[in-house]
Amino acid sequence: MATKSGKHDVLILGGGIIGLACAYYLLRAGRGVTIIEQNALASGSSHGNCGTITPSHAPPLAQPGMIVKALRWMLTPDAPFRVAPRLDLELFAWMLHFARRCNWRDWRTVTAIKAPLLLRSRGLIGALIRDEKLECEFAESGTLYVHRDAAAFDAASALPQTLAEFGLEMRALSAAQCRELEPALNESIVGGYLNPGDARLRPDRYAAELARVVKALGADVAESTRITGFRSDRDRIEAVVTDRGEFAADEIVFALGAWSPALARQLDLRIPIQPGKGYSITYARPQKAPRIPLTLKERAVCVTAWESGYRLGSTMEFAGYDMTLNRARLDALKRGAAEYLIEPEGPQVVEEWYGWRPMTYDDLPILGRSTKWKNLMLATGHGMLGVTMSAVTGELIAQVIGQRETALDVTPLSPARFGC
Repeated sequence: MATKSGKHDVLILGGGIIGLACAYYLLRAGRGVTIIEQNALASGSSHGNCGTITPSHAPPLAQPGMIVKALRWMLTPDAPFRVAPRLDLELFAWMLHFARRCNWRDWRTVTAIKAPLLLRSRGLIGALIRDEKLECEFAESGTLYVHRDAAAFDAASALPQTLAEFGLEMRALSAAQCRELEPALNESIVGGYLNPGDARLRPDRYAAELARVVKALGADVAESTRITGFRSDRDRIEAVVTDRGEFAADEIVFALGAWSPALARQLDLRIPIQPGKGYSITYARPQKAPRIPLTLKERAVCVTAWESGYRLGSTMEFAGYDMTLNRARLDALKRGAAEYLIEPEGPQVVEEWYGWRPMTYDDLPILGRSTKWKNLMLATGHGMLGVTMSAVTGELIAQVIGQRETALDVTPLSPARFGC
């Protein structure tokens, strides 16, 4: 919202789920908000994900044994985790940093930071949906990890006790208990782990409903507006330059997800984000759809059903900004589901989708004020947890901009750790 001088109070770059959540909490704090979005609001990488709200995902992707798995999968087109072979020095540097974190000390450090963020955001999302009456098929369903491999199931047996140290509840279930809880599972299941604190929603509807509320609260929105550069003066960004003119603002929030590095370079910031490409297939709802969101552990496939549909998703592919639907990876989702479920696919394909997740090598988001630009806030790098972390991100960004005490310590998330 611009003042009489034409200057905006808070300008948010990016109208995906993170930008919308920041807008919501800033508006509720009494700030004027303008959002710039290159496409349409709520059309980013959250559109096609599986819609699970998962404090259970506090442990990082980097863990002991991950590098061996990644090397083994590198030349397998349909592997759950794949790095497309190519010369990319930035990706190589990112991978080196990632590899150094594949140890239990860093695993515990990151889990201890992420768990409070995810737990708080889980509560905030529930309250937001209730208070604003968001129609997004939200359910406090929990999630279930299921195994077909007895050795893999046994190897994870210490995880419930370990996660309990971080305030996260997980319960081991026998094969019979899994099938009693979820009748959509077939007879091949050997056991599973229930995460009762998790939830689910329809992510595209959550984003669309949040956009509706943000507009109703008075946000100005500039859609189909491409950012082309910045105008700065010493340590402040005076204006954001777009193909529709300049937007001057007192505060700027950088919520551009996987697109952050390219634009940040124009501000002499090197944000170490790599686009992690994920895929999903959305179907009409099958007759025997799961009642609870599932993670099919050996195949790393996520399965979520709503009254309005059914989705298979996940995989992680580092292939740059490749804009093709990789048929091998979509087919891998179907094959994986067929191994675990009685009715793995719906009667009709509604959408095949891909999106880029903004992956940091330390598996933590980048939240806080830039060390280089006094009026720039960064809110990016949420990896696979953009929807889950949306509310807490909005809350923390609004608190920092308003110079209020933050609900959680944001120091470990600061852009300063990357010199940004």
